[in-house]
Amino acid sequence: MTVAGTGLDQRYPSINHTLIQQIEENGLVLSQFKIGEPSLKWNFPLRNELIVALGSALIVTQADIKSGTMHSVEFALKMKKKIYVLPHRLGESEGTQMLLAKGLAEAVYDIDSLIETYGDKKISCDDPFLRYCDTSPLYTEAVNLYAQTVFEYECLGKILIEHGRIKRL
Repeated sequence: MTVAGTGLDQRYPSINHTLIQQIEENGLVLSQFKIGEPSLKWNFPLRNELIVALGSALIVTQADIKSGTMHSVEFALKMKKKIYVLPHRLGESEGTQMLLAKGLAEAVYDIDSLIETYGDKKISCDDPFLRYCDTSPLYTEAVNLYAQTVFEYECLGKILIEHGRIKRL
């Protein structure tokens, strides 16, 4: 997914034309701007506000005190969103350093822990086949036990067959 700072008919920056087209074909492109709206400097703070609103939290990888990123931080604070920052050496990324010093953000030291907090969690279900797929069984074993279900669930996009194993999606 991407959120455009232009109308949906515009490709900005033009160097990313192919990437944007791929996202349109395989994902989702959102815009709050009317068709034909070009890239204007005041569009981007508005777009960033929408991006912050759509997220569960804001992760700031780097920010200077007067950077546009700090506008996103202001939006996150107003929306009471959790803010995470990557730690930096003193004198670098002074915006993130200030957020840490004021207790407005939490440093990310372990990406796996952050992923556990916000990552995709599988919903438990009563479907024995999907529970079985959570064990990443060999494809041949799964077909022996659940032949028709394997084919059906693959067509429905509930499982993925990769490297001879089945994964639940």
